[in-house]
Amino acid sequence: MHELSIMDSAMNMALAQAREAGATRIHEIRLRVGALSGVVPEALQFAFEALAPGTLAESAKLRMDSVPARFWCEACQAEFAADDFLAACPHCQTISRHLRAGRELELASLEIE
Repeated sequence: MHELSIMDSAMNMALAQAREAGATRIHEIRLRVGALSGVVPEALQFAFEALAPGTLAESAKLRMDSVPARFWCEACQAEFAADDFLAACPHCQTISRHLRAGRELELASLEIE
């Protein structure tokens, strides 16, 4: 379960940012999770619940915003959505090699006190 190490890194970043801002508590941690990032949101939530106790984020909520996968079609000069890495343009059926979004896994924001 690599989500534990991913959440550990995200939690460390959140805690460092909160401390730097002089926070006494984190109310919410918001992550952006790409559809093709390779992580399981439920496993991230489980890891968060295991790591948060005893930290500034102990009573925080974890919010995850899903980022759909979007590709670029060179032939059509258009962007399109797809569910996996072998993405064919819905207009011309050309396989895209250009993933524009969907692999994100980032700390988007914190709500602190």
